[in-house]
Amino acid sequence: MMGTIHPEPVSQHPRWYGHSYNRVGLYWLAEQLGRAPRWLRLLLARQLGQLAPRFLPAERQAVRGTLAAVTGASNARLDRLTAAVFRDFAMCFSDLISTNCQSGEQLLRYVASVSGLDRIATLSGGIVSVTAHVGNWDLAGRLLATQSERRTHVVVAPEEVPGLERWVRRHSDRMRFVSRTHPGVGVQLLAALRRGEVVALQGDRALGTRGDVPIPFFGRPALFPLGPFILARAAGVPVLPAFCVLDRSYRYIVHVAAPIAVERGKEEDAARAWVGVLEDIVRQHPTQWFNFFDVWRPFGAPVAAEPDDPR
Repeated sequence: MMGTIHPEPVSQHPRWYGHSYNRVGLYWLAEQLGRAPRWLRLLLARQLGQLAPRFLPAERQAVRGTLAAVTGASNARLDRLTAAVFRDFAMCFSDLISTNCQSGEQLLRYVASVSGLDRIATLSGGIVSVTAHVGNWDLAGRLLATQSERRTHVVVAPEEVPGLERWVRRHSDRMRFVSRTHPGVGVQLLAALRRGEVVALQGDRALGTRGDVPIPFFGRPALFPLGPFILARAAGVPVLPAFCVLDRSYRYIVHVAAPIAVERGKEEDAARAWVGVLEDIVRQHPTQWFNFFDVWRPFGAPVAAEPDDPR
């Protein structure tokens, strides 16, 4: 388990975007705009999001390719969907910097509906919560930490730009961020699960390690991390997918999917089940999956298909 949480890299470090705008100054500016009323802030974010593709050609090309595979769109419809991804991202990012810093009770004002929350109540022990870069994933984690009354340990990649943690790694009484490269992280997470706490991870980006496995995604193999499922199996707990998407009224819909059991030796089967859930969410909300790189070629070459099972 520990080897999967913090394995030795076997390929180049993944690059999830090609731009150079991930800077402290821009986050600070977004924070200042957060002082405006939310309706005005989201309006400004929409306008900036509409302009963004002009300045992010590599990301625009990657998003177009993803949307073409996910929706089958082309030409003008594909252009509209591509622009909508940047627009929706700008709004969710604006909330990440400002709205998300409020208390759990205050955050509920921005939630239109929550489905599947009763599934948490039926689980008595620890939980591995897996989400994706869909909508406002940070808000979902904060709400679930509040509603479940369990401490949540959020596993994150080391921040590439020093100084951004104050905006994207806000600790709270029930929410703690843990770097996946921290020494002994596997032992810490396993202990937390055995105490009945929650470990939250992103499950939609390859990490460039031996823990990546190829799984069919919209008909083509893509790499996904196996670590969450090995961790869940080691602790004897289920994996619980959860998502948070922005609706047309600019409020959030939180959805907790059915738990995925992880049996010994069946970790990849559980990962495939997760990818099936992710496909459904991306199909329903294609403009709110915020991956700005080619998920089928994360390191510049197509992902090899899985070998046939000799059994």
